[in-house]
Amino acid sequence: MGTVSYDFDGETVVVTGGASGIGRAAAVAFAGAGASVVVADIREEPKDRDATTPTHDLITDTGGEATFVETDVSTPDDVRDAVERAREYGGVDVMVNNAGVNRHGHPTDLDAADLDAMYEVNVRGVHLGTQIAAEDMLDRDAPGCIVNTASISSNDAQHGQVGYDATKGAIRMHTRTAALDLADDGIRVNAVAPGQIATEFSEGWTEEAETGAREDDLLKPVPLGRAGHPEDVAPAFLWLASEAAGYVTGELLHVDGGWQVS
Repeated sequence: MGTVSYDFDGETVVVTGGASGIGRAAAVAFAGAGASVVVADIREEPKDRDATTPTHDLITDTGGEATFVETDVSTPDDVRDAVERAREYGGVDVMVNNAGVNRHGHPTDLDAADLDAMYEVNVRGVHLGTQIAAEDMLDRDAPGCIVNTASISSNDAQHGQVGYDATKGAIRMHTRTAALDLADDGIRVNAVAPGQIATEFSEGWTEEAETGAREDDLLKPVPLGRAGHPEDVAPAFLWLASEAAGYVTGELLHVDGGWQVS
């Protein structure tokens, strides 16, 4: 198969939840393509196994440009601080709303506080990131791209995920509606829908998850026969943010090893 390269030289990307997992992989990939990266996360240290270097340090240590901003995506002032930091590099060109949390629970026992936490981060965080980034783009007359992290849960229900699935479904519709409303402003809005990805977000991922991807952890096996990894997902963000996807908006791009079609 052929190879693909992207050039984001001179552009600035804000990645929420960029300290770990998919966000970390996306931040590193954008930096590798020449972008300046603002890593916006509630914590600086990565949660990934075998990862000890903060994302922004990993990028700068390899010659890239990056900075960290402590960010609670449910707090408007925090999100504004992250977008303002992007102004130091010229202003946000790509906003990646990736931060998310999960709380498992049956409909009869999911705690209201856990439900609120998921909506605060997963839905409110995407809305604030989209809103504040779009305001900045319009203020600078520099329309860019917004890419959200959705999920296979945006379309497909899973046992014990009533709250999480609801928030990811909301992200799907937020993406589509924001894409419609911002199209006249030249701002494209899309979302990546990862499948079973081996990250610490999955509550202490173990080797058994690779077996589960081939068997029945998600009610059906993954056709490609393995769990995904953050590096499998990161290129989807770059493509959606690139000129190659210049006629794509309101899209939910699945990166799930074929799970949703099996």
